[in-house]
Amino acid sequence: MRKIKKGYKKLIIFESILFLILIINSFVWNILSSYVMIAFLVGVSILFHKLFVFEKDRQRFIKDVIMDTIIFLLIFFILYYIFGIFIGFARTENYYTFLGFKNFVVPATLFIIVKEFLRNGMIKKASGSKLAVILTVILFILFDVTNAIYVNKLSSSYGVFIFLALDLLPAITSNIMCSYVTYKAGYKPVVVYLLVMRLYAYLLPIIPNPNEYLVSIITFITPAVYMYKRYKYFSSYEYKDVDRDYNKGNYVLLSITSVLTIVLVYLTSGYFRYYAVAIASGSMTPNIRKGDVVIVKKIADNYDKLEEGMVIAFNYNNVIVVHRLIDIVKDNDEYYFYTKGDANANPDGYVVEEDMVIGIVNLKLPFVGLPTVWLNEMWED
Repeated sequence: MRKIKKGYKKLIIFESILFLILIINSFVWNILSSYVMIAFLVGVSILFHKLFVFEKDRQRFIKDVIMDTIIFLLIFFILYYIFGIFIGFARTENYYTFLGFKNFVVPATLFIIVKEFLRNGMIKKASGSKLAVILTVILFILFDVTNAIYVNKLSSSYGVFIFLALDLLPAITSNIMCSYVTYKAGYKPVVVYLLVMRLYAYLLPIIPNPNEYLVSIITFITPAVYMYKRYKYFSSYEYKDVDRDYNKGNYVLLSITSVLTIVLVYLTSGYFRYYAVAIASGSMTPNIRKGDVVIVKKIADNYDKLEEGMVIAFNYNNVIVVHRLIDIVKDNDEYYFYTKGDANANPDGYVVEEDMVIGIVNLKLPFVGLPTVWLNEMWED
């Protein structure tokens, strides 16, 4: 027993020294950023290995938890992109560029892998001591926010709010989740989760564009939901073998969610022939109601295919409008379109020019977006 207590004491001293270094970096140095932080983590991992020796992962759960993690992430993206239909999308500036990979993708990937490998060793060594576990979690929270503290400097109330909402609170739930899953199943499922959640914004051409408040809620809640799912799993299968039906069901669910994710990204990206548009007003009632989602077939430059009576989607002042064509005028090889909402008494008070037209509405999915519309309205109120 004395050896165990001595081992915990040694670990607590080691972590306390790291904690002090990170605190100084947060308020004084700010030198542990990007590749410097990665080099620091590598050095700490080597030193930790020399002092304590890493323990092997629990192999029993790893494959199942990784598959569950992938399914969870796919479901998250399905819901997130459906939500994006209503809150709007933004194009990724660093999408597949050398600068994006150099400044974001590569350092973030290395940071996550090295950090989680180190957490794996520390959390296994800390198990059995509540103080050591709590200190380990706090230490890794500080790893995530040390540079944010220095950048914000907490010099204004808005800076404090941004730090709390976008950095500290998400880091707390994320690191509690990562530490729990690492203890139960090793670092590999956590690495999969973090790589996807941290890098999708740099690897996908178009992503949902929530405001800062929604970002805070999403990044705070998602790790908590994921940890709850893992807790239910571990509670169910801790003392018995995972049955084959569970694995078969996971493969089926993985296939379904993969297809749905691909289709949804296809429909919302705007790069392909079909485009999904959410209806946020009642101007086309009763044919198209508020909360419906319509599928638009893009027409490119084939404006001669448009006819009076068709329902089209067009971009007006950065808002996508879905209204009916009531008149088409051609002048000097240029088309001009006049539109009206079915529920409106008067035609739209502007002319739709060629470069504003997106395409023709081909399909309606009734009430698909109602929950998101309600949520959006409640948030605006």
